[in-house]
Amino acid sequence: MNAVLPEMNGSQVISGFTVKPFVNSPRLQVVTLNADVLQQFAEQSEPWPLQALEYKPFLRFAIADLLDQLTDNTLGLLLNSVMRDRQTGAFLLNYAGQAEAQTTELDIKLSTAVSHLIGVPNHDAMYGKFYARFTVKNTDDSDSYLRQAHRRMELHNDGTYVDERTDFVLMQKLAEANMQGGESLLLHVDDWQELNRFYHHPLAKQDILWGAPRSKNVSTKVEHPVFFEEDAQGKPHMLFIDQFAEPQNMAQGRYLYEMGESLEADPNYVSVPLPVGSMLVVQNHCWLHGRDRFVAHPELSRELLRQRGHFYQ
Repeated sequence: MNAVLPEMNGSQVISGFTVKPFVNSPRLQVVTLNADVLQQFAEQSEPWPLQALEYKPFLRFAIADLLDQLTDNTLGLLLNSVMRDRQTGAFLLNYAGQAEAQTTELDIKLSTAVSHLIGVPNHDAMYGKFYARFTVKNTDDSDSYLRQAHRRMELHNDGTYVDERTDFVLMQKLAEANMQGGESLLLHVDDWQELNRFYHHPLAKQDILWGAPRSKNVSTKVEHPVFFEEDAQGKPHMLFIDQFAEPQNMAQGRYLYEMGESLEADPNYVSVPLPVGSMLVVQNHCWLHGRDRFVAHPELSRELLRQRGHFYQ
């Protein structure tokens, strides 16, 4: 069929889902699956347990095709249209109601279907699968800010320390308890007020060394500039994270420090709460993402899932 996609300027009802701009940002699109689509997805994907998806990569494409068929093959078109357009490049996907047997496994199946509608997730060495699961608790002794609840996780791009293209990042909330705060934070590169200052800096396209702490299970280091390429319109793509950069001289150190300070001070970021089961998907080189701090609670717990990979060519 020839699907008609929305104009991205108001709420639109399509076959099996609705789409509208996020209340605080016209760039971020909110996609809500209808309850009947979720229920049919749960029933028809039941023969494929999560372990089967982990062991048989082709089933991940089959489950994506199932979800697309339940929306008359319009969801994949819409999501790719959003992700390939630099003016948007991000969506929040959730669902109305719940399936009769709503489980964490069903949520992971749903995120797997969504990711495989837009591309192919990379192997995540931290968890050893095509996705990673991790929990944020009230106390933490890890070697990065990923699991630390009581501080803001600074704005960054993923994939800085791997030799794989990371076009998209999917972040899904699987569970939470005693949680207040911790909203996702987003900043579009084009909305960064001091972009020109750093993009036209003499070090903007100079190779920087990037590594990772032991918890990432990646021992190699890579080199690339912060502004590593331009898109088809000649606009910059970024690849930056303050925790994993390894400057080799004072000039690099000053440039990276000032960049991190500028990003954190920028007022144009978007704060996005994630309901359990929902997922936030961003074009990794056009959007920086982070996380706000949590309010302390001795029993605080939040489990997240991450998938990140490359678009279909």
